Amino acid sequence: MEHVAIDGGTVPAGINILVVDDSAMMRTMIKRVARLCEVPIATIFEASHGVEALHVLETQRIDAVFTDINMPVMTGIELLRAMDSRPEWAHVTRVIVTTDGSSARRDEVKDLHVRCYVEKPFRPEVMRDVLTEVTSSAVR
Repeated sequence: MEHVAIDGGTVPAGINILVVDDSAMMRTMIKRVARLCEVPIATIFEASHGVEALHVLETQRIDAVFTDINMPVMTGIELLRAMDSRPEWAHVTRVIVTTDGSSARRDEVKDLHVRCYVEKPFRPEVMRDVLTEVTSSAVR
């Protein structure tokens, strides 16, 4: 993995991604596809619901969040609203990965700065295209 110098030290080149889904299998699938895409990713973090995701956002530099909507404890919608209320997370790219592709659900998130909406099940090529777009537009 390539590293870049920042403030006298080095860090892995690429973006940090947070995958938020209550399904460990889905988190693993997204991580696997991300690694196979050969896009510049430094670290992939995981959370099983929104509260865990907020903790990661508060303690790590995250560039993109891939979140499910329907999760226990804190849903993806609640997570996105919490992110929207914090100016320090305004730069974080938001991608929804969910089985709920209804018009009502899409309308519910339209004002939450969601960049992409991916419906499950998805083909690996779809996730590759989303990851390519997200990493190519990330500002480092």
